[in-house]
Amino acid sequence: MVLTRGTVTIDTAACKGCDLCVPACPPHVLVMSTEVNERGYRYPLLLAGCTGCRACLEVCPDFVFEVYKYETPIEIEVEEVDA
Repeated sequence: MVLTRGTVTIDTAACKGCDLCVPACPPHVLVMSTEVNERGYRYPLLLAGCTGCRACLEVCPDFVFEVYKYETPIEIEVEEVDA
């Protein structure tokens, strides 16, 4: 279980793959996909643990993020990946 304080929606079709959001994310829960969108660009994916801080929204030149912050943090179940 992971405690999360927020979430984001990502307009993957509008993303141009600039990668500015990934290093801007304080909890490090954004990663770039290996797949590409209809325009041929990689796009960010959200992992568990978002804080709703809005850093991705503030840095994105294409406005692909919508950020939602929960009033009360919630626990979400996360599948563990074997290394």
